[in-house]
Amino acid sequence: MPDYVIHLEALDVIMGLGIHPHERAAPQRVRIDVAMTCRYPAIPEDRIDAVVDYDFLREGIHALVASRHFELQEVLCEEIARLALRDRRVAEVRVRSAKQDVYPDARVGCEIIRSSAD
Repeated sequence: MPDYVIHLEALDVIMGLGIHPHERAAPQRVRIDVAMTCRYPAIPEDRIDAVVDYDFLREGIHALVASRHFELQEVLCEEIARLALRDRRVAEVRVRSAKQDVYPDARVGCEIIRSSAD
């Protein structure tokens, strides 16, 4: 079965994330990157319904970050991974988040890898 890695990169969202009072007071910029390893029974036909469409993931992430304040990036990444793995054709997902404005000279983030076998 062929594998394909579908990327959703540099999705910038404004969301509630963090444990500190200033992070709870106002939303902040967070960048999200997702790579889904998709497994198809054969080389897919040239039709969108033959592959995993990344629109569901982008829309799902926007809905997720609008739904609540997250304390930890680890939990945010886990929720995004669960969302991606809802499609049975996704064998593995790598999720990375990064707070863009915590420090003037660096971004801080988290990365996880989950598989459908987990």
